[in-house]
Parts: sequence; C-alpha cells; structure tokens
Amino acid sequence: MRFDKATDTLTLEGVSPVTVFFSDRPERIAGNMNTAAFVPFWSTGKHSFLSDPPNADISIVNGHALQQTVAVLRSPALQGDNLIYKVSVLEGEMPPSGNDVSMFIDVIGMPLTPLSFAGVARRTYRRAFLY
Repeated sequence: MRFDKATDTLTLEGVSPVTVFFSDRPERIAGNMNTAAFVPFWSTGKHSFLSDPPNADISIVNGHALQQTVAVLRSPALQGDNLIYKVSVLEGEMPPSGNDVSMFIDVIGMPLTPLSFAGVARRTYRRAFLY
C-alpha cells in the first residue's frame, strides 16, 4: 500500500479480485463478490456509501510491527489490481507505505446493522453488555 498524505489518497496495490463480505443478524449472510462489483456501492443504489461513507480499520504489518489506522473511505477507484480511496484518518497514523495490509469496512448505521433502526434492540443489549 501507499499513502499520499498531501492528497489523502490510499492506494492498495495488488488487491484480490474477490471481496469477502458478511452481515450480522437478522440474516447472517456471508459470501464473496467480484471486487469490481463491490466498488459501485459508493455511488449506486438507495443505501449507497456516497452520502454516508463507511469507516474502515486498516491493519498494516511492517516487519514484526502491526499498525492500525481507522479512516473514512471515499471515492474508490479500481485501476487494474490497484484500489484507490480518498481517506480521512480518524484514529492512528497512516504510514507512507506497507506490505501486508488488510482492511475491514464497518457499515454500522447502514440498514439492518446494529446502529440502524432495525438493530436498535441489539444496540441496547450490546451497550449494556460491553460497558
């Protein structure tokens, strides 16, 4: 991966052509899809990420050190096997480069997730349990 701090651009190099996804209750769906089919979720459909972009945990291993950054992802572009995002770092610091990278995109607040209206009962339970 490369990160250009001047333009807030994150480039994930050599991304898999397949994106793995899963959802929590009530449906508990898991599967995979072409990464090229995943990118349009930022601009297509009633519940796109365009108006409410998701947060992501970006885990980067350099040598034996793990660095984690939380960022908002915007404007994805797939160019060959490079996936490029505009990012706003929320927590941590994005290194200028890294070799072993994984990204978990959090869609809390999207329909049928724990912070959506449909998940309000779970949200209360989880808060009571976690705190």
